[in-house]
Amino acid sequence: KITDIVILVVAANDGVMPQTIEAINHAKAANVPIIVAINKIDLPEANIERVKQELTGYGLIPEEWGGTTLFAEISAKQNTNIDQLLELVIIQAEMLELKANPKLLARGAVIESRLDPGRGAVSTVLIQSGTLHVGDFFVVGVYSGKVRAMFDDKGSAIDEAGPSVPVEILGISGVAAAGDPFEGVESDRLAKQVSQKRLEYKRIESAKKVRKVTLESLNEMIKEGEVKDLNIIVKADVDGSAQALTEALEKLSNEEIRVKVIHSGTGGINDSDVMLASASNAIIIGYHVRPTGKVSDIADKENVSIKFYNIIFEATDDIKAAMEGMLSPVFEQKVQGTGEIKQVFKVSKIGSIAGSVCMSGKVFRKSNMRIIREGVVVYDGLLASLKRYKDDVSVVEAGQEFGFSTADFHDMKEGDSFEAYEIIQTAKKL
Repeated sequence: KITDIVILVVAANDGVMPQTIEAINHAKAANVPIIVAINKIDLPEANIERVKQELTGYGLIPEEWGGTTLFAEISAKQNTNIDQLLELVIIQAEMLELKANPKLLARGAVIESRLDPGRGAVSTVLIQSGTLHVGDFFVVGVYSGKVRAMFDDKGSAIDEAGPSVPVEILGISGVAAAGDPFEGVESDRLAKQVSQKRLEYKRIESAKKVRKVTLESLNEMIKEGEVKDLNIIVKADVDGSAQALTEALEKLSNEEIRVKVIHSGTGGINDSDVMLASASNAIIIGYHVRPTGKVSDIADKENVSIKFYNIIFEATDDIKAAMEGMLSPVFEQKVQGTGEIKQVFKVSKIGSIAGSVCMSGKVFRKSNMRIIREGVVVYDGLLASLKRYKDDVSVVEAGQEFGFSTADFHDMKEGDSFEAYEIIQTAKKL
């Protein structure tokens, strides 16, 4: 709903795919006009007429066939007819008579948000009317702030942004949700008042206390009638992922049990997430994040179940399987050793080597390595080398200094922590 025109890209060789249908349905639900770009026309197996024929089944009929949908036949690779596509966008925009007043206080919507370790809460906002300046006060969702800095789509600092300009904004009091309305206000006092009132309403909707449940015992408790609601807390690296996961999980509700995401947020799993899970009998699902500090110990003490995933469908499949009592054998990650990166060395032909210290356990040459920055996983993969001084070693023990490199990640930073782990198969529990 925050866009004015949708460009639907359909491959000339593949035609209409399930994701194409999904995109058409989203655009129609938001009542946004569609321009179709038939791509890959340079391929020998391209069949433009077949694509047009398939799209007529979804109400997208070309003008030459008596319809109203604009079509462009392009090749992104060969740069063919891109000008024609842009011309169609301009024609469509003129027909819609899109206008905005740049002299008002800025209004817009949040596209994406995240917690940046060095810069705090960062949101990408699309300005829809008015003009936003550095130093302006604003309210976004339940948070308030003052624009500390703004960056355009190329990462360059800018002082103002008018209608239709997407900007990255620093200076927000918390991580806003994707889709939240962004509104410029006249004073800091007003911004904080609105924010506090909205936070109050949010707190009123906080989760009720219920008896504890774990994913493994879920089906048993459903049968006994002990569980009617499955409460879940979702933590993800970015807000868009948190929203997508929340939506996917809540769709799993059935007649016996209602799946309810009582809290979702961005950044590492912290102790307040665990305490909320403990109080509201919730399971915590982490997507591309890890627990911060001693959170794992608190979770064990409070008997809170934390599950980690890198793929949304794996999370939904696990919850669905648990609800149906069919948890198949799972591959569990067992942490072998932890530590911290003290210094990063750049070596030609190899890339970066992380000079590190092992704080606990052991790091093995065959270990999987997870690099964590402020609770968010920035790399998860295999080790390329493990060295003590200049010698290759097969294991490093607690207290020892060592260096490691990875095959496809070279952006380690001083102060990053790491977890070396192995994957072990465990039988299902009920």
